[in-house]
Amino acid sequence: MEAKPMIKFNNSNRQFYTELKKRVDLYFKENNLSKTGNLNMYLKTVFMLGCYFVPFILICANVFEGKLAWLLLSTLMGLSMAGVGLCVMHDANHGSYSTNKTLNSILCFTTNLLGGHSINWRIQHNVIHHTYTNVHNHDEDIMPPGFMRFEPHAERKSVHKLQFLYAWFFYGMMTLMWSTTKDFKQIKRYHQRGLLAGMKTTYKKEIGIIILSKVLYFAFMFLPYILVKEMTLLNWLVGYLIIHYIAGFVLAAIFQPAHVANETEFPLPSNTGDLENDWAVHQMKTTMNFATRDAVFSWLVGGLNYQVEHHLFPTICHVHYSKISGIVKQTAEEFNLPYLSKDTFAGALWSHEVMLYKLGRA
Repeated sequence: MEAKPMIKFNNSNRQFYTELKKRVDLYFKENNLSKTGNLNMYLKTVFMLGCYFVPFILICANVFEGKLAWLLLSTLMGLSMAGVGLCVMHDANHGSYSTNKTLNSILCFTTNLLGGHSINWRIQHNVIHHTYTNVHNHDEDIMPPGFMRFEPHAERKSVHKLQFLYAWFFYGMMTLMWSTTKDFKQIKRYHQRGLLAGMKTTYKKEIGIIILSKVLYFAFMFLPYILVKEMTLLNWLVGYLIIHYIAGFVLAAIFQPAHVANETEFPLPSNTGDLENDWAVHQMKTTMNFATRDAVFSWLVGGLNYQVEHHLFPTICHVHYSKISGIVKQTAEEFNLPYLSKDTFAGALWSHEVMLYKLGRA
């Protein structure tokens, strides 16, 4: 495996983050608030899990007979699967859901409702992506299969000219890949890179958990076919694909515009692995918010339209992002730093589309 130079941030001047952290800490202290979840978070958890499991139970009980009913319920499950990932799983894997570590650990397994594996998510997302955001050959979130190009330092191929059209189709396959082959490839790669030791686990243990969880997951998902005598294998397969395609598409549509956008930067380290800025300034230049004035949208997507706040304070629960965003924006302005934000979700998606188009041509 190709050795990668160790990335080093320029931490000679960390005044921005030091001042910002002091102000954010003061906000929680003055308002006597915990940085983890609150009643809003717990109600949202019940809502999202309910929206996922209730349609599944209705399908299994065949309460609403017929293919159309199954398709509609599968669609709701797909949307809710994305909701669980955005609103519950994400915070739990960051340890920001609750002060109770056991509860966080339990809710980490909601990753399995998306067909994924918690350890893989935490390594790729928490450890790699949150540290090396938009850094060439390090951030796996901008290292897609070869027919797509998410950053300007990657090799460009002729097929990339059309990625602004076909990328959206492949986004829907995200969780489908999680539920089948990706976890096995990923855990082997992380084992070879020595990353499992940092998570205090072993390859043998994790591969065993992955196999067991996949068996249980597919046994669970296969229940409708077993319990509903009118359902054919093709009916079940269509429903399964709908659930995962919708979930994958929604997740990609929320995560992609935050970093692969026309406004964000893709800092290239020197030959010795040195980056120009410290970690916090790096996050400000590589991350973008969107639709922050839409409270309903923000509630539904787990506050992940506040990606700037999330990247600066990943261990703070998303229910607090809207409150601390003003502090982040004001502090950034005082230090002459960008605070990237699109007014609407549509605007963010268009910025991502423009970036896909440019990356296919230059």
